[in-house]
Amino acid sequence: MTDRCEPSGLPLHEPSTWLVFALSGVFVLLGLLFIVTPRAGAALFGIAAPEEPGLSYVSAIGLRDLAFGAYLTALSRLSTHRIVGTVLGLTVLIPVGDVILVFLARGFESPPHLLLHAGSGIVMAASAFWLFKQPSHDNSGGIS
Repeated sequence: MTDRCEPSGLPLHEPSTWLVFALSGVFVLLGLLFIVTPRAGAALFGIAAPEEPGLSYVSAIGLRDLAFGAYLTALSRLSTHRIVGTVLGLTVLIPVGDVILVFLARGFESPPHLLLHAGSGIVMAASAFWLFKQPSHDNSGGIS
């Protein structure tokens, strides 16, 4: 036995924890939408769905979003503010890439889709900064 306590996750009483849960839920629901109804998912993403063989890219987006939602849920229960914030901060690369892909496919033809992806990136970045500003509740037993 050791005296070291593992991190117990983000405190449930903090609004930042509930923000992470909300983001997790949104991404799980988006993932399910893209997997169950790929054409609707493609329309939401902003790039038209190709015919059947090419439609699998939409399911890949769904699996990506589903996995990300699951990562956030697990990290929120098992980790610290700093780690969850780092994952959210690094994940900003996904909506940045999505903006680029939609822009390359459609240009400025569909501002709502570009804004949707940009807004997603802004929410992730702002959430990451908020989590970094939270006091650490890391009980992992380091030197104080």
